[in-house]
Amino acid sequence: METQEKIEFPGLPLAVYREIAAHLQQVEGVEVTLIPQSSPQFDYNQSQISGLWISFAAKSSSLSQQRVEQILAYYRTRYSV
Repeated sequence: METQEKIEFPGLPLAVYREIAAHLQQVEGVEVTLIPQSSPQFDYNQSQISGLWISFAAKSSSLSQQRVEQILAYYRTRYSV
């Protein structure tokens, strides 16, 4: 059974979300989907993306999940989110 996790980094630019997604998709058994911003009001201080859906395949190992957490921790530290 596949599991999903929603990750949000408030205020992070679209380019950084894409970079995170590219890194996460290199992990075996992981798929990433960008979640578009749903706010009806345009705001320059908001990202065009509201978050990421991270899907883990049923066969993904704990090593894959650990690697995802390491990548996310790196971005949390780098962008102070």
